[in-house]
Amino acid sequence: MASVRQFPTIKSIRSFVIGGVGSGGDYHNVKGGHWLIDSPISTPCSQWEKYRTSRTSWGINVLGSFFLEIEASDGTVGFATGFGGPPACWLVHQHFERFLIGADPRNTNHLFEQMYRASMFYGRKGLPVAVISVIDLALWDLLGKLRNEPVYKLIGGATKDRIDFYCTGPEPQAARDMGFWGAKVPLPYCPEEGHAGLKKNVEFLRKHRESVGPDFPLMVDCYMSLNVSYTIEIAKQCQDLNINWWEECLSPDDTDGFEQIKRAHPTLKFTTGEHEYSRYGFRKLIEGRNLDIIQPDVMWLGGMTELLKVAAMAAAYDIPVVPHASGPYSYHFVISQPNTPFQEYLANSPDGKSVLPVFGDLFVDEPIPTKGFLTAQDLDKPGFGLTLNPVARAKLIPSTYLLSPPPTNGLRPPTPPDVESDKSLEVKE
Repeated sequence: MASVRQFPTIKSIRSFVIGGVGSGGDYHNVKGGHWLIDSPISTPCSQWEKYRTSRTSWGINVLGSFFLEIEASDGTVGFATGFGGPPACWLVHQHFERFLIGADPRNTNHLFEQMYRASMFYGRKGLPVAVISVIDLALWDLLGKLRNEPVYKLIGGATKDRIDFYCTGPEPQAARDMGFWGAKVPLPYCPEEGHAGLKKNVEFLRKHRESVGPDFPLMVDCYMSLNVSYTIEIAKQCQDLNINWWEECLSPDDTDGFEQIKRAHPTLKFTTGEHEYSRYGFRKLIEGRNLDIIQPDVMWLGGMTELLKVAAMAAAYDIPVVPHASGPYSYHFVISQPNTPFQEYLANSPDGKSVLPVFGDLFVDEPIPTKGFLTAQDLDKPGFGLTLNPVARAKLIPSTYLLSPPPTNGLRPPTPPDVESDKSLEVKE
């Protein structure tokens, strides 16, 4: 009986902070003037007037991007990008690396469980799980390269010939003209701006509906900034506008609130999930049956390994899964699953009127939708099919500078001065 061939193991992990703006997995780390950060968009911080002008004013891009390489014992390298910057690199090496070195990269379920459970006391959601996500994506990229197959072939193969896209951006008319089947716009004004803000929101959406006609699908992204009563009211005032869905109206933790808005508007569609984490976080969203679509981010919720579990759970409830952005990482997932009817494209151009790579200039061959779609053939390269741009490599800052212990020179920490010393120092100053 023939024995199974020996499979390469994980030899080393390398992480990098991506310098500058416009490259990598932090979509919001872009130059000033970009529609994503400097156009009117209602956010959880819009309740304070000083933070309404720009999303960078309250720190949406504070973490920045990082890049991760996982090298196998045969020299093959898998990689991925995500958001998290220096803190992400620190977590990779100070905590998660111990589970990876020497491991079989095929054991994606096992490695996820180890990293997730080991960080449960400080993680469960947010940055720690986002870091695990990027590690997981790099593992899948490595597996695809070791097996010389695209990731979508590793997770079930194609269930459709092409992926149809809608576009998130500031100009629905431009999205329609570029061939996207629908458009999603960010809501500009928050509940704290009162009745006048509500009126301006309705006028804003009415203007866009008129620009694209009555039948072009139009969606609204509320970015966790509304409350139950405001959502019910604005949805009521916009019923004649034929809004396809209302997205992420409430705080991710207000799962009961989605039941209330669905009860108030049972025939309207509501979606969320972009800022939820792990199968545990999605379980209640799915079981409640108050959402018409769930929208996990594969770069945040736990990677491809966890997204597949969430998708299986959602399929049992006949709830479609439409991932949030994430470029090729989402494309391989969507084309492989039966309950993923389409995909989001997040307009990366400063004015939102043209199609550019989601990750900027980080890769030389990132697939981008043409005329609003991609085919399976566009994804037929090993792993996620991405090649690091040599120009972008110059922006990669090795994270080793974060990991060196501070020099001690054999000296004790300075002793805090007593009160009298403090007084003498004040006099000298």
